[in-house]
Amino acid sequence: MTGPVLEIENGTLAFGDRVLWSGLDFAVQPGEFVAVLGPNGSGKTSLLKTILGQQSLSAGSVRLAGGAVRSGDRRVGYIPQQKLLPAGTPLRGRDLVTFGVNGHRFGLPLSRAADRHRVDDLLEDVGATSFANRAVGSLSGGEQQRLRVGQALAGDPVLLLCDEPLLSLDLQHQRGVSELIDRRRRTHDTAVVFVTHDVNPVLDVVDRILYLAEGGFRSGTPDEVLRSEVLSELYGTPVDVIRNHGRVIVAGVPDGHDHHEEVHE
Repeated sequence: MTGPVLEIENGTLAFGDRVLWSGLDFAVQPGEFVAVLGPNGSGKTSLLKTILGQQSLSAGSVRLAGGAVRSGDRRVGYIPQQKLLPAGTPLRGRDLVTFGVNGHRFGLPLSRAADRHRVDDLLEDVGATSFANRAVGSLSGGEQQRLRVGQALAGDPVLLLCDEPLLSLDLQHQRGVSELIDRRRRTHDTAVVFVTHDVNPVLDVVDRILYLAEGGFRSGTPDEVLRSEVLSELYGTPVDVIRNHGRVIVAGVPDGHDHHEEVHE
């Protein structure tokens, strides 16, 4: 496609007197990897809900591929926060991916030959073939998250939204899931909007950062945004950005603004 995959113009999101962000101008190009950072309550998850058509802006506009966003749009893939499915869940690994392939149809998600081939291809793409027939509750967090990536890619999306997809994963599985997402955007020109509390696992693949805090935002390359003077201005208080052996550490963020899992906003 030509032109931006996602465009937000003069976007404002507020709940009563509380403004999460305002005046947001934000566009994502095909194949671009954008990381969304910020403390709890800054509106990261709400931004994804807006793009998914589940939350309306208080002001401004949001467009997907030049048109209006709508809930259930198959052009948008979504990878949720990593939460382990419990032992005893009556599903196999391939069943999760199958829901992504045919679960949008009315009635029971019956498996047709074309669907089965599609599921097999997705399982292979995300490296999940070897455990596809095992009960999902017996799989590790990293294995379950690979299946969720496959599920999100089932509709061949132009935009992939990721909400803390590496949460609770060990370093090996963080790397594996990050590589899957990065490979997808490079091979299919899929745009990626990646919400995270820790940019370090994906720092080497990120093109731009959108940093939300204190009702405002900053956008640019990692080197442009992750700087002491930029974040100090955004927070309105001294913040130190320390680089050490290729990692970025943000220190001095005000109390109550820790960068942790963002579940409710």
